Amino acid sequence: MTSPMFRTAVVLGLLSAVGPFTIDMYLPALPMLAADLGIDEAASQATISAYFLAFGLVQLVYGPLADAFGRKRPVYVGASIFLVATIGCALAPTLPWLVAFRALQGVGCAALMVMPRAVVRDMYTGHEATRLVAMIMLVVSVSPMLAPLTGAVMMTFTGWRGIFWILAGVAAVALLLAVFALRETLPPERRRPVRPRQLALSARRLLRDPTFMALTFVAGFGMSSFFVFIASASFVYTEQYGLSPMQFSLAFATNAVGFFGASQFAAPLGRRIGLMRMLRLALTGFACTSLTLLAITAAGYASLPVLIGLLLAGNACLGLVIPTSQVMALDPHGEIAGLASSMGGTLQMLTGGLMVAATGPFFDGTALPMVAVIALCAVMALGLALLALGRGERSPQPV
Repeated sequence: MTSPMFRTAVVLGLLSAVGPFTIDMYLPALPMLAADLGIDEAASQATISAYFLAFGLVQLVYGPLADAFGRKRPVYVGASIFLVATIGCALAPTLPWLVAFRALQGVGCAALMVMPRAVVRDMYTGHEATRLVAMIMLVVSVSPMLAPLTGAVMMTFTGWRGIFWILAGVAAVALLLAVFALRETLPPERRRPVRPRQLALSARRLLRDPTFMALTFVAGFGMSSFFVFIASASFVYTEQYGLSPMQFSLAFATNAVGFFGASQFAAPLGRRIGLMRMLRLALTGFACTSLTLLAITAAGYASLPVLIGLLLAGNACLGLVIPTSQVMALDPHGEIAGLASSMGGTLQMLTGGLMVAATGPFFDGTALPMVAVIALCAVMALGLALLALGRGERSPQPV
């Protein structure tokens, strides 16, 4: 008999995996897409930036809706929008149409990211919440392992457009999960009607909470490094290192395994040494690993095994940073968990999307620009944690 936490983790993990699956399955096809549409690498990366930016901004809408109408109904809306947008991507005749439908995909998929975080906060706080988030991430880890391989196989038979038809099927499954398997965790008596004045006051409270903001941007810079890797890796691995789409998929999965594997140790380590101490140690490891990789790459010694190995180590540190910082940011804000989740998600995704957009013009198909931006994100996350979070352990607040 499976535990309630395990069943919850499977459902929330499958819903949360839709967003990463949408990105990961699409990555091997970026060079083919660029060639087919007659665009350069920077232009093809606009399809990723548009998704991330829309994904981030619209979370601000879903959060208040989740607090007013419960957790299930916004998922119905988001999954439906995502399904329509994915069909549009499959049929898009030009880059502007593809970018527009990718942005609409982000609009729909945002609900599938906000709701699981709010459900976690409805049910648990502190170490138990971290444990549930880690279990969810274990389910999500299927995406970077299977999605690129699936995309690489599909594109050999159907081209890049066939990938979006598969994603349309994924969207339909997400909608069915929301209807039949997702549990409503916000009872009517705890719902908060959408009142602009109250929303403004709650948002002001969050924006003035230095610990919430610091933890949000620590996670944001961590996620930004991963987004830059996502946007650049397919070109770096295929052009600089000569990997085939299938080989790239395996290399990408190896790097992602470090992130999701390490996330499983976040809860027990946090319980043993304290969440704040673990966060600082993980950020230090991430920064040191990233700076080492930058120095080796700048010196011209970044062979493929070195690049994959150090990215694996850095992503393992990130696997401890992101779930821990997200849980700690939401712990004191249970009564506005939907708004806090959406605002935190928006700031994190916008940070990642803007970082990808800002670094796109400097990308030249080699590893150095990608590695440099990852190191910059790591240093910024560590510096913010050391300056803004201090050395005290943050205690979970009661619901």
